[in-house]
Amino acid sequence: MRYPKYLLVFALLLLSIASKAASILIPMDDQQKDHLKSYGIAFWVLNNKEEVDWLLNYRGGSFMMIYNQRLENECKIRGVSYEVLPDARVSAIINQVSDPSVNMDLVKLEKAPKMAVYSPKTKLPWDDAVTLVLKYAEIPYDVVYDEEVIRGDLPKYDWLHLHHEDFTGQFSKFYQPFRSAPWYIEDVDQQEAMAHKLGFKKVSQMKLAVAQHIRDFCAGGGFLFAMCCGADTFDIALAASGTDICESMFDGDSADPDAQSKLDYTQTFAFQNFVLDQNPMSHQFSDIDVTRNRAVDRAHDFFTLFDFSAKWDVVPSMLTQNHDKVIKGFMGLTTAFRESRIKPGVTIMGEMKTANEARYIHGEYGKGQWTFYGGHDPEDYQHQVGDPPTDLSLHPNSPGYRLILNNVLFPAAKKKKQKT
Repeated sequence: MRYPKYLLVFALLLLSIASKAASILIPMDDQQKDHLKSYGIAFWVLNNKEEVDWLLNYRGGSFMMIYNQRLENECKIRGVSYEVLPDARVSAIINQVSDPSVNMDLVKLEKAPKMAVYSPKTKLPWDDAVTLVLKYAEIPYDVVYDEEVIRGDLPKYDWLHLHHEDFTGQFSKFYQPFRSAPWYIEDVDQQEAMAHKLGFKKVSQMKLAVAQHIRDFCAGGGFLFAMCCGADTFDIALAASGTDICESMFDGDSADPDAQSKLDYTQTFAFQNFVLDQNPMSHQFSDIDVTRNRAVDRAHDFFTLFDFSAKWDVVPSMLTQNHDKVIKGFMGLTTAFRESRIKPGVTIMGEMKTANEARYIHGEYGKGQWTFYGGHDPEDYQHQVGDPPTDLSLHPNSPGYRLILNNVLFPAAKKKKQKT
């Protein structure tokens, strides 16, 4: 049977309209081949001035965006699982997540945040989980360090990650095992040279000034993410701003014997009432970290993510989106945070309740927000100095790394009036 030409033209027009109106869903449940690169697709869409709908608690926190051929091709190139949805299916999903009786919500991501990683320019014998996953997910970022921070560059950025770093000026307390290692000697020399260049007598004074600039960045509306000892040493440095906690092998003179009593916990983001570890031969900075007295074997080392109300507690819901709620643990210079040292008002998003330790916490400071995540590498249980970096192509569905990438996308969210 032959159809009139105008009917064929009309059918083609309808097909074209339907094609343009369709959306792409990137599922983030167990059907996703590469969860980590999926975040890179979402960031790519934002960089192309398009919006992304983040479907909280829908199939593991899936992403949905308007269909175009370039987007579909990008998903294919990066190996990301996707589904092309007709308008009717999109409407059904939106109705489902908007239903007041279900713990789901839709958050619009509008603009790609400008990313910075605080990291040394020189090569050190350890890697950093955040830079590894940003590179793997193909998310662009700039590297800044002490000189750029002191110069006042941070307001150029929306989001800042603190590399494995010691803000107390004790060089990660690596003196005892590594003081004769060429890389350690070189790192000390370079940091001392930079301190003098920037007008400081000691590295500890420079690092304190850097921490204070980062604090001001957050207070002004910036988003801060820190892992491992970058989290607790940041707070320790702020609390110790009025005293000297470094022994002579670190800064040429003795620590203040009354340093503990001079700590000012009102200056910190997350922690209070902690006790310094003033032994320069120890790997620990304070009793914020649980590593030294931890009685948890690897086979039972897990932490659990909290369930938050997607419609009421939007921020922690975004930060805990995952296809698994039980995450395998991993160690670091700072493995996890002692819950008794966490300030009231800080949101604990992941914890091992039986050990009274928090792994993943969040809070606000001024107009900004921060997240601290304990441990060094979510896919390397006990990463040692000199170990090769993790190959994330072997861990494309890592739930521990997903928590990092939740923080990367979080600043892109359209600001909503908080209900709590």
